[in-house]
Amino acid sequence: MPTYREAGVDINLGNEFVSFLQKKFPHIGGFSGLYPINKNQSLVAATDGVGTKLKFAFELNEHSTVGIDLVAMCVNDIITTGGTPLFFLDYLAFGKLDIDIAKKILKGISKGCEEARCTLLGGETAEMPGFYKEKEYDLAGFSVGIIQNDSVINGKDVESKDVIVGLSSNGVHSNGFSLIRKIIHDSKSSLKESLDGDALGQCLLNPTRIYVSDVEKTLAKYHVKAMAHITGGGLEDNIGRVLPEGFFVELNYSWDIPKIFRWVQAKGQVNDTVMYQTFNMGIGYTFIVSESVFENMRHDSNLKYIKIGNVFSK
Repeated sequence: MPTYREAGVDINLGNEFVSFLQKKFPHIGGFSGLYPINKNQSLVAATDGVGTKLKFAFELNEHSTVGIDLVAMCVNDIITTGGTPLFFLDYLAFGKLDIDIAKKILKGISKGCEEARCTLLGGETAEMPGFYKEKEYDLAGFSVGIIQNDSVINGKDVESKDVIVGLSSNGVHSNGFSLIRKIIHDSKSSLKESLDGDALGQCLLNPTRIYVSDVEKTLAKYHVKAMAHITGGGLEDNIGRVLPEGFFVELNYSWDIPKIFRWVQAKGQVNDTVMYQTFNMGIGYTFIVSESVFENMRHDSNLKYIKIGNVFSK
């Protein structure tokens, strides 16, 4: 049974590095950073990349969606504070610039910015001969947003028995791909393999869902105490990042698991613990609300809110 660590990604080591950084920079460690610009407002900033999901884009020669992933991974972090994304910048690096591929990537970035309602302000396209293989590249970016200081959502009001409410993901998003690559390699699977009529490769490249509009609608109607973007480390680790000290997550594991995760688990013979510590498992974004607020959310006909657990104090 393969683990994420055996695939080359050590989440515990990453957390150790964050702890080291926090000793020097105590404000680091959230999904995004706040920078006050006046007594009423702060800028919100986040940066990320697409990671080894790019390897599947290279193999399938499909580059139109990874730009959406890039925008999503940044703006979804910004909105966990309640902030509104303002603009986005990208960094694209080739060994030798391929214009056709670059145009497809930038088209995806533009589409992601349009969906997130932020401006593509600029970026950097680098050529680094000998650094990347032909037609391969790296992709990173960052986004900046804004928020009223009295509207920052930071989890400080979370209480025991508060409800964890999820919004569905639309696939793997952009985390856990090193483990998936190892499973595909070890099992000698093909990206053309069918998953209920869809090719495995296309399921894996399904772009990360952008939650900007959904969060905006939610905050306009409900009092939300904390929010988490479910990325590397899975549900418990990411929700835990927004909880006050002394609280923990208890999940009910009762939602429908998308077919791509069922395939990964079966093909790799991966146990539940590793799956839920590595992948979003069908829940891409979460809110923490009071029980009374959830009673209203559960009857909302516009967004499908899924109760996935509760918060408790130790």
